[in-house]
Amino acid sequence: MLGNFTYCNPTKLYFGKNAMEGLEKELPSYGKNVLLVYGGGSIKKNGIYDKVIAALKKCGKTVTEDAGVMPNPTVEKLHEGVGRARAAKADFILAVGGGSVCDYAKAVSISVNCDEDPWDKYFVRWEEPSCRIIPVGCVLTMVGTGSEMNGGSVITNHKQKMKVGHVFGEEVFPKFSILNPEFTFTLPKYQMVSGIYDIFNHICEQYFSGEDDNTSDYISEGLMRSVINSSRAAVKNPEDYEARSNIMWTATWALNTLVAKGKTTDWEVHMLGQAVGAHTDATHGMTLAAVSLPYYRLIMPYGIKKFARFAHNVWDVATDGKTDEQVAEEGLKALESWMREIGLVMNITDLGANADMIDGLVKSTLIMQGGYKVLTKSDVRKIFTESL
Repeated sequence: MLGNFTYCNPTKLYFGKNAMEGLEKELPSYGKNVLLVYGGGSIKKNGIYDKVIAALKKCGKTVTEDAGVMPNPTVEKLHEGVGRARAAKADFILAVGGGSVCDYAKAVSISVNCDEDPWDKYFVRWEEPSCRIIPVGCVLTMVGTGSEMNGGSVITNHKQKMKVGHVFGEEVFPKFSILNPEFTFTLPKYQMVSGIYDIFNHICEQYFSGEDDNTSDYISEGLMRSVINSSRAAVKNPEDYEARSNIMWTATWALNTLVAKGKTTDWEVHMLGQAVGAHTDATHGMTLAAVSLPYYRLIMPYGIKKFARFAHNVWDVATDGKTDEQVAEEGLKALESWMREIGLVMNITDLGANADMIDGLVKSTLIMQGGYKVLTKSDVRKIFTESL
């Protein structure tokens, strides 16, 4: 571990079949006026909404609903939510849904008392909040983003063709999160496997950097092996509690900032995927899957030892009599085979992109530092072209 870091995660988790009991324990600590944030209404069909409302009523809360949060929350929706929160004089925001809902709730929480345009302040200039922040809690119904235990928020601006994530400090983290794996059972397979790849890629984004012997990398390898094993079980039986609980727990640890400690990271697969999402509004995890392999093949020569280690330690690729290059290539083939096995989208064409969009995709991609290679615009174009 060669890096210097400080680690703090203030989010309290309630995990398991009885996790909802934690909601009634936590709600009395916050004010009377609650903004209840959720998505398209599936929580009303599966009974989760009724359970949440019952807890809120039992705790004497006045509830204002903010429904209709889309999979890629927009700047327009953010402004709408800020207006609702202000009108309700919200003391607390409760997000019930997946990562998009949690991300959105955090964006609202830091924008209600902000006297500037939140898109410009937080997602263009990447500034930190300087106003009073409304506390947030989460009831998780879809796993993948880790948003339930971090300060991340991703907002899309379709007019500017930009989808931007900002990881805020610990003051923006949810105060608590409710994680019941059974709440994820009713997710369509497409959404489930998209979330699974989002988890896996979060780990990869933090793993593929550096040359030192880093404890974080050993943790990441274990998390990746867990995702692979549990994903196969969940695809066969979506109501396999053990598999879904492992996936839920791994998703949290994949992006609660732990495995990034002592590391440099560029999050370039996310930069590429978010560009695709900004232009197509495609599901986040699928955009990552569609660009991953062309990206990894491009950067592999610059981090060959780590890619060989990935192949051996994560995919059990034998190393005897092989060069690092051969081992690394077998590792990427094993990754591709697993991705196809669980049903991921493997190209951006199937997500609505086409060759005419390449210039716009390149323009929308943020180029970051911290990985094995800082991409050029030509590199970005090559990746998108090979992803078609």
